[in-house]
Amino acid sequence: MTQSEQFASDNYSGICPEALDYMLRANVGSAPAYGNDDWTQKAADAFRELFETDCEVFFVFNGTAANSLSLAALCQSYHSVICHETAHIETDECGAPEFASNGSKLLLAHGENGKLTPESIVAIATKRQDIHYPKPKVVSLTQATELGTLYSLDELAAIKAVSDQYQLKIHMDGARFANAVVASGHSPAELTWKVGVDVLCFCGTKNGMAVGEAILFFNRDLAEDFAYRCKQAGQLASKMRFISAPWLGLLETGAWLNNARHANDCAAYLEQQLAQIPGIRLMVPREVNGVFVEMPTAVIDCLKQQDWLFYTFIGVGGVRLMCSWNTTRDRIDELIRDIRRAVEAEPIEEDHIENRAIAPSLP
Repeated sequence: MTQSEQFASDNYSGICPEALDYMLRANVGSAPAYGNDDWTQKAADAFRELFETDCEVFFVFNGTAANSLSLAALCQSYHSVICHETAHIETDECGAPEFASNGSKLLLAHGENGKLTPESIVAIATKRQDIHYPKPKVVSLTQATELGTLYSLDELAAIKAVSDQYQLKIHMDGARFANAVVASGHSPAELTWKVGVDVLCFCGTKNGMAVGEAILFFNRDLAEDFAYRCKQAGQLASKMRFISAPWLGLLETGAWLNNARHANDCAAYLEQQLAQIPGIRLMVPREVNGVFVEMPTAVIDCLKQQDWLFYTFIGVGGVRLMCSWNTTRDRIDELIRDIRRAVEAEPIEEDHIENRAIAPSLP
């Protein structure tokens, strides 16, 4: 059963043509199992070429596994991970990072627009240094953040400086990394290992694949025995080519960039249209493919009654609208039309929404 396009998540989208085409190509004949196939080798090499470095590359089923297993590789059970309070590893992974690491604790920091700062990292790293407290070991960044904002190169360099000072490794959750590359204008290398990122979890599912994320260890020493960790966690696909071949499709054709660019452009258009509606307010700057707005509760209820799907995890009146590789302007226009009608049907009070802290996010 086909359904109308929604704006709840870029996870709602289907498989893009390039990923599907390469998956079908990989389905011709047989191939060695467990990643010992040509598709997986070629996809790993394509990542090395894209990032301009000889990184270690692993493929897993989903983002939770990618984040949790990579953090576990950086931590012992008595260590801790410094992350933003809205980070996906904190709010939406059901304790998986702690589970995979046998207990590494997440230490939460504040930061405007979903971003960690050097000051917030230092505050946690120096809070306690006695043996009774979990030793900070990793800084986890999300690029783009859970609020759709970007770390600049200068911000990343500053975080690298304090991380070096306190001997902290840097993990990057790149669930929307492709969108960040497009929006920033910087190369994948410039946004990662050139500013000190040790390991990146690179987006697949949100960028047009059916399933699959890539884990890139720029610090190859940290990847020792990581294949065993993947196997133990049930993340070693027996028919690995059906994860790696779609990756090759995205990378060889440039679809990974085109998909992200399209999603970002659609979100920019959506933002422009929303800005023209009285009573709708932008919550944070839009930089990638998500638009965060405040709208009256009555308008939200009206939209839901018309079967529009979106997340409202940001507090009362807060709405996240996500665009994807296959978002259409026609569908955006339909949403805008229904929002306008709902707003016109409801008296709008100027102070209908107070300033509220951002609440936990969803995929």
